[in-house]
Amino acid sequence: QVQLVESGGGLVQAGDSLRLSCAASGGALSSLVMAWFRQAPGKEREFVATISQSGVSTFYANSVKGRFTIARDNAKNTVYLQMNTLKPEDTAVYYCAARLGSYGSVGSHEYDYWGQGTQVTVSS
Repeated sequence: QVQLVESGGGLVQAGDSLRLSCAASGGALSSLVMAWFRQAPGKEREFVATISQSGVSTFYANSVKGRFTIARDNAKNTVYLQMNTLKPEDTAVYYCAARLGSYGSVGSHEYDYWGQGTQVTVSS
C-alpha cells in the first residue's frame, strides 16, 4: 500500500513562491505516475500537474503553466511542486496523487493513491 505525505504549504503573499513536497512510502516511486491536484473551498478537485515515471514527461493545467514546475527524485521517493508567482486564486488544499497505470491522466478518478493534502493560502 503506497502512502503519500505532503508538506510545504503555508500562507504567502501574491507573487511569492512555495515548494510542496510529497514523500512516498510502501512502494517504489519509480513505478508510479505522480500528480498534483488542488481543491478550493466550494469547488471540485482540479488537476494541476503530472509527471511520468522517469520524470522526462510533464503536463500542466493551463492555469499554472509557466508558473508551476513538477519534478521528482525517485532515489528520495519524493515529488515536488515548485510554485512561483503565486496568485490568490491558487489558494486551495493541494493533494499529491499516484497512479499505477500509464502517464497522461488528468482525472482524479484515475489515480489510485492520495495524500492528506496541504493548505496553500495566497493573500492579495
